[in-house]
Amino acid sequence: MQVWPGQAYPLGATYDGAGTNFAVYSEAARRIELCLLHDDGSETAVELRETDAFVRHAYLPGIMPGQRYGFRVHGPYEPERGMRCNAAKLLLDPYARAISGKVDWSEAVYGYHFGRPDSRNDLDSAPHTMSSVVVNPYFDWANDRPPRHEYHHTVLYEAHVKGLTMRHPDLPEELRGTYGALAHPAVIGHLTKLGVTALELMPVHQFVNDHRLVNDGLSNYWGYNTIGFFAPHNGYASGDRGQQVLEFKSAVRALHEAGIEVILDVVYNHTAEGNHLGPTLSFRGLDNASYYRLSDNQRHYTDTTGTGNSLLMRSPHVLQLIMDSLRYWVTEMHVDGFRFDLAATLARQFHEVDRLSSFFDLVQQDPVVSQVKLIAEPWDLGEGGYQVGNFPPLWTEWNGKYRDTVRDLWRGQPRTLAEFAGRLTGSSDLYQDDGRRPLASINFATCHDGFTLHDLVSYDEKHNEANREGNRDGETHNRSWNCGAEGPTEDPEIVELRERQMRNFIATLMLSQGVPMLSHGDEFARSQDGNNNAYCQDNALSWVSWPEPGKPPPSLLEFTRRMVWLRRDHPVFRRRRFFHGRPVEGTHDELSDIAWFTPHGEEMRARDWQAQHARALTVFLNGEAISEPGTRGERITDDSFLLMFNAGAHPQEFTVPAGHGAQWRMVVDTARPEVLPPGSGSQFAAGDRVALTGRCLVVLQRPA
Repeated sequence: MQVWPGQAYPLGATYDGAGTNFAVYSEAARRIELCLLHDDGSETAVELRETDAFVRHAYLPGIMPGQRYGFRVHGPYEPERGMRCNAAKLLLDPYARAISGKVDWSEAVYGYHFGRPDSRNDLDSAPHTMSSVVVNPYFDWANDRPPRHEYHHTVLYEAHVKGLTMRHPDLPEELRGTYGALAHPAVIGHLTKLGVTALELMPVHQFVNDHRLVNDGLSNYWGYNTIGFFAPHNGYASGDRGQQVLEFKSAVRALHEAGIEVILDVVYNHTAEGNHLGPTLSFRGLDNASYYRLSDNQRHYTDTTGTGNSLLMRSPHVLQLIMDSLRYWVTEMHVDGFRFDLAATLARQFHEVDRLSSFFDLVQQDPVVSQVKLIAEPWDLGEGGYQVGNFPPLWTEWNGKYRDTVRDLWRGQPRTLAEFAGRLTGSSDLYQDDGRRPLASINFATCHDGFTLHDLVSYDEKHNEANREGNRDGETHNRSWNCGAEGPTEDPEIVELRERQMRNFIATLMLSQGVPMLSHGDEFARSQDGNNNAYCQDNALSWVSWPEPGKPPPSLLEFTRRMVWLRRDHPVFRRRRFFHGRPVEGTHDELSDIAWFTPHGEEMRARDWQAQHARALTVFLNGEAISEPGTRGERITDDSFLLMFNAGAHPQEFTVPAGHGAQWRMVVDTARPEVLPPGSGSQFAAGDRVALTGRCLVVLQRPA
């Protein structure tokens, strides 16, 4: 076999049409072998003799796409000093573009013998672990163009590749649960009809099923257990010798053709190697101390993620890995943005969360990554980890305070009106001071983590027994309300109230300033039987149950569609700037762009906001006073709206405020299972009374 010196950059395995260049970083290694793996279980070892800046490299002519490989690292094994090199362990390439196989959890993949954590284990892990794969980078993107929807035109839809498609009746069985299913017309048709503009996919980076879960007959279904930051998860493809790359790219191309962006939920805060008792799969064996945050006792790891380890965010090699991965997914895989799991950990250069950390500096100046959608989950499990509102101006955030406040309002908590008003109008208290706008707030009532929308209104307590952790896992304080019965019931009053509450949440979400995010299956009232932490449930409990062919779709689906399109048709619900609360100069209407009223039609005063019993208000949105230009500099105008919220348990009459136009027409009443067609709703004038049932939202519209 010919072995040429090759290049130290780019890292990973790079095929050029005639052969492949291999490059891998390790400062801890004394010697690294590239192992070419053969289908009969044998391997050919090639020592990487060339070294530049701790990058070992070689070029091998004739090595083609589909070739499986791994690394064996010879170096110090001194766990007490944070060093865990062991040449008996076949290691994944951190830059592998595809990964083959899975871990079978033999004792051989661990650095110690079971029951003896201080021992050294020299069993060969190759027959029991995953391998890296050389891929052909070429793909015919044809005329692919990223949709590039601006945030004020964006409706996010969080989904799981398998969970969304596994039970779809119109998909061929062999396609269900795969990237190919995302590209199927039945799935794309549902998303476009719903009004979705961006599909936010739960983790598709190659992940590992935890040893404990496998032993319990479960799996790491959600996928927040990454081991390959460049490789699409092989379990969502028809093959794993590079086929996953082609199928993922094909799905992105099809979604783009339908005008739907693809955003990836990415996990750069930790890896699947876990704590000091975890397996040796890649980073740990290559250079443990360079990749992970070690505690003062270097045998152990600093963990702010709840998974056993945290990546070392002050390491230039970790930062390079993350930035190279992000650029790769944008430039080579054509994705349109990222949602960063437990993003506060990415800002921990040392102990505290620092918004001026090197990671944010690198993102800010990067000409590729800075131009796509960047969404933070702005918290982690470490001290000071709750950072909602504290990310830099380039970023948007999952607004956990929006979720909590909206839930509190509709379950009837006292003294929630003032904070609810702030969340409804874009959370200026969180985002205005640092120059961000309402669109920095990603608004959601539910997501993958927690109750589904149906379960939010059906359970007071979590019911996670299926996870086999004694119901100890998952959030205990869910701000949920079961409407009078725990779980399934045939009581018609409770069933009707639950349906109304689900409509309340959907309507509130679509009428709020910011960017709305739906959780997959909520439009069908999907239930997980009260499980609020279904991370390990790769089965019908977590998969979306689609309507049966030939049967009418659930009424909530049509209601959700109509609310999404009401939002998309009216810029007053998706402003790019915060409300002024006063008349806007240069407009035809002398009224404020927003005003707040009691149910009696009187302007809200300080005591009204703080009254313990207050659970109702009217919001006036002035479509004549949108103080922002259109894309061509034109003045934007819209119809005006009155939003009447009655979060109390009892019916209440609302008075249409005086001075805001003579004719209003009802377009939404969540006491009814449909959004009213244009021109069909009842008409009201100033001073008229509108009867709202308990826990209900009514929307009145006035033409511009």
